[in-house]
Amino acid sequence: MTGRLEGKVALITGAASGIGRRTAERFADEGAIVVVGDLDEAGALAAAEHLGRDALGLRLDVTDADSVAAAVASVVAQRGRLDVLVNNAGVTITGAAHDLAEDDWDREMRVNVKSVYLMSRAAWPHLVASKGNIVNTASIAALWAIPADAAYCASKAAVLMLTKCMALDGARDGVRSNCVCPGYTDTPMIQGYFADQTDPASARTFAESIHPLGRLGQPDDIASAMVYLASDDASWVTGSALTVDGGLTSGIWG
Repeated sequence: MTGRLEGKVALITGAASGIGRRTAERFADEGAIVVVGDLDEAGALAAAEHLGRDALGLRLDVTDADSVAAAVASVVAQRGRLDVLVNNAGVTITGAAHDLAEDDWDREMRVNVKSVYLMSRAAWPHLVASKGNIVNTASIAALWAIPADAAYCASKAAVLMLTKCMALDGARDGVRSNCVCPGYTDTPMIQGYFADQTDPASARTFAESIHPLGRLGQPDDIASAMVYLASDDASWVTGSALTVDGGLTSGIWG
């Protein structure tokens, strides 16, 4: 049997760890030729070696236009095409708006929002050629405010709206654009978020308790959604924000 992504060339950013790493693994399992892009070059190369199946690893600074252009050009030169772009790279910097340093605000926006613009702009002509698609990692923070996390929430709301704009702008050329909105998912990023809290253990317990399904998400939960949106199973899905959050945003709980 062939996989749902058989033969598709997919570039995944922030793919050396967490959701990106698991998404790269799942894409490879589904038959994709995966390109692991990450600022951590050693991590990207190690992930690609683990994947096998003609996978590539490359250093990619998603906030730098030259690095982005070079990465996309390298993918097309070495693999001949680009079918799927997964904009997954991101950071979270905690703080209320009135407390947040300007440099921290700017960094959050560069990594989480500007990167989606830069990557999508560079990939666009190749996605038009392949009738490909974009999958962005947004967050429940795009839908649901979190105290003392103003920049992250604002950045992910921007990713969600950018996803919808690109869906409209790509429709006539057959380029789909969707995003996934994960709940609290057990990755190095969320572990860092918990570590920033006054009582990390209590913060984790609270995060688990507010999800009606009673646990944090796992990277595989999000990767499964990514596979669906990138595949032809979702050929009539564009401009969608697929919420994968254990019921967190369904309503008041507990």
